[in-house]
Amino acid sequence: MLSGLVEPAHPGAVREVLEDVHELVRSLVGQGRVADYIPALAEVEPRRFGLAVATLDGEVTGVGDYRVPFSVQSLAKVFALAAVLGADGDQIWGRVGREPSTHPFNSLVQLEIDRGVPRNPFLNAGALVTTDRLLTLTGDAAGALRGFLRAESGNPALDSDPRVADSELAHGHRNASLAHLIASYGNLENPVPEVLDHYVRGCALSASCADLALAGLFLARGGVGADGTPVLSREATKRLNATMLVCGMYDGAGEFAYRVGLPAKSGVGGGIIAVVPNRCVLCVWSPALDVCGNSVAGVAALEHLTARTGWSVF
Repeated sequence: MLSGLVEPAHPGAVREVLEDVHELVRSLVGQGRVADYIPALAEVEPRRFGLAVATLDGEVTGVGDYRVPFSVQSLAKVFALAAVLGADGDQIWGRVGREPSTHPFNSLVQLEIDRGVPRNPFLNAGALVTTDRLLTLTGDAAGALRGFLRAESGNPALDSDPRVADSELAHGHRNASLAHLIASYGNLENPVPEVLDHYVRGCALSASCADLALAGLFLARGGVGADGTPVLSREATKRLNATMLVCGMYDGAGEFAYRVGLPAKSGVGGGIIAVVPNRCVLCVWSPALDVCGNSVAGVAALEHLTARTGWSVF
C-alpha cells in the first residue's frame, strides 16, 4: 500500500497508485446495476473497469480498461455547456439554474415547480436547454459537441454510436416529456424533436477514459485548450468547475463532495470525470451504478485516489 502525496509529474509513481486503487476497489466492480432503461446499455459487461489520469502537459497514465471506449452519456453535458459558454458567454444562465437537486436526474417534479427553468445544467432537463442553445448557435449541436471532444482529446475517430442513439431515442419517453414541458414554458428555441435528436446523439458519443481525461484538461488549465488557446475564460472555467462540484453527481453530489472533494460529472454509462485544478483530470469507468446513477466502483476509486494523493480542492 502506498501513502503520502504523489506528484503527477512522475508517471511511474502515479501508475503505482492507480494499480493500488484498482486492487482496493476490485471487489466493488460489478456491484450495482447497469443503466438497463436504455436497452443498448443493458448489454454492457458490468465488470469492466478503467481509470486514467491526464496531467497538464497531456501525459496520460491509466490502468485496466482505460483505453476502451464507452458511452459517455451525461459526461457530454460538461462539454456541451463549455461549448455554449465559450460561444455565448453567460447568456445560458438566464435559462437554467446552478443549484443542486434532491430529485433524480430525469425527474419532472422540480421542473414543474420551477416553471420550466431546470435547476442546473447537469440534469437531463438542463442539458436539453444547453443542447437547444448550442443548436441555435451552431446549427448542429451534436456535430459541434463531437468536434469539441475530438479537438480536445486528440482523437479524430471519436464518434457517436448509432445503436446507442437509436436505443435511447426509442425509449426516451421521459426526456421527451421534459423537453415538451420546458417548451410549454417557452424555454426552448428549437422544435422538440430536433433538440431530442441532438441531445441523444451527444449522449451516445463513445470515448475512453484516456480520451475524456485529455478532453477535460481545459478545466484544470484555467480554460486553456489542447492547442494552447482559450476554450473558456478563467472566470467561466471557475464557474463551470463550481457547478460541477455542487451539481455534477445528480442527487448524490453532497456525498461525493464529502468522500472525494473534487468537481466531477458522472454519466449512466458508468463514467466519471473529476478535475484537480492546476494539476490533472481523472476519468474512471465502471458501468454498474448506485441508486443515484453514479458508478459504485468509480466513486470508491476516486475516494481512494484522492485520499492517497491529497488531490482535493479542500
